[in-house]
Amino acid sequence: MKNNFKTIALCFIILLASCQTNSTKSDPIASQKSIEAISKSALKENLTQQGFQVFDYVDKESGDTILMQQYFMVFLKSGENRSQSKQELDSLQKLHLAYLGAMYQKGYADISGPFGDDGTIRGVSIYNVPTLEMADSLANADPMVQAGRLEVEVHPWWAAKGYPLR
Repeated sequence: MKNNFKTIALCFIILLASCQTNSTKSDPIASQKSIEAISKSALKENLTQQGFQVFDYVDKESGDTILMQQYFMVFLKSGENRSQSKQELDSLQKLHLAYLGAMYQKGYADISGPFGDDGTIRGVSIYNVPTLEMADSLANADPMVQAGRLEVEVHPWWAAKGYPLR
């Protein structure tokens, strides 16, 4: 019910912004920026209520206000137990990939993937959760980590909200 109220309130605010007279009617760019500001403001409030860390900054070139959100970068590193048989490793790999897929589907991990070399850091996941403790807990529940083949290292990481990967 709270989410329905927020959605209705946001629609009402956007409707009011689109009904403004004079300056924004004659300037579609100003009108669009006004709607974007309201949307960003609502997004920022929603994220804050969910416990996410966020902040704004103004881009000097464009003058746009950018909403930054804290994510958590999880490095998957070689663990101490790397002596699994081929059959055990194949099974663990299937479970690992299914787990990462589930994290993505549930909205907890935005992107995951292996590195292309044979270094100590085997892969990375970016968790979209409010706290380091939650990211650490989810990463440590990975079957590869549980088996000791991988271990995790978690770091807070900031990114602009809504910008695509290029």
